[in-house]
Amino acid sequence: MLGTGLGQLVSEITDAYEIPYQTIPNFPVSTVEGHSGKLIIGKLNGVDVIAMQGRFHYYEGYAMRDVTFPVRVMYELGIKMLVVSNASGGMNPAFSIGDLMIITDHINNFPEHPLRGKNFPTGPRFPDMHEAYDKEFVRIADQIAADNNIKVQHGVYMGVQGPTFETPAEYRFYRIAGADCVGMSTVPEVIVARHCGIRVFGISVITDLGGFDNPVEVSHEEVQIAAAKAQPIMTFIVKELIKKVSI
Repeated sequence: MLGTGLGQLVSEITDAYEIPYQTIPNFPVSTVEGHSGKLIIGKLNGVDVIAMQGRFHYYEGYAMRDVTFPVRVMYELGIKMLVVSNASGGMNPAFSIGDLMIITDHINNFPEHPLRGKNFPTGPRFPDMHEAYDKEFVRIADQIAADNNIKVQHGVYMGVQGPTFETPAEYRFYRIAGADCVGMSTVPEVIVARHCGIRVFGISVITDLGGFDNPVEVSHEEVQIAAAKAQPIMTFIVKELIKKVSI
């Protein structure tokens, strides 16, 4: 799921076949600048992959069943591993702009739960979430980073509705709640993936910092610039991870 920071991965996919979202029945269409709208099927390092170039967000006005519908489609197509990326605001004082944070857990702060309603037969009514982000994938990614002198952080991702960036008080509140970064995506898709039995690896690029003594104004353009700088490293880690994992 090529969110902010992983768009460059598309150019690495071989034998690619592109399907515009608008031609897929019941698929939403992304309305956010910087998010394309294509499903790409091909190979990455010899592994069969499906890539979403552009994702959907709750703040765009979609219901959660629409936001997470692509995960259901990919499950039916047979995927075993979901890789998600995002741009996020860092609240951990050890973080710097441009850092990559491997997601080890999340906090769901969306007003609608993606599994609300009749239970899909892909998983139980009350799915366990003690390992939303696969520990083996995290270990392999850490080893890839260490072998290549790449600095990575670990942390908890707070998923919020958006589309406003956080106030200084909200940043501090989320940090007190146990989060290291905050963003407007990822959590719904991960919940549905785990409900389907799909293993997940998540990574964030820290594009801004908040909750400290000197709050800094944030713009979408600045987020995109910071994410673009981190793209080559994030792309490398994901390519190597896909090559090394066993699923």
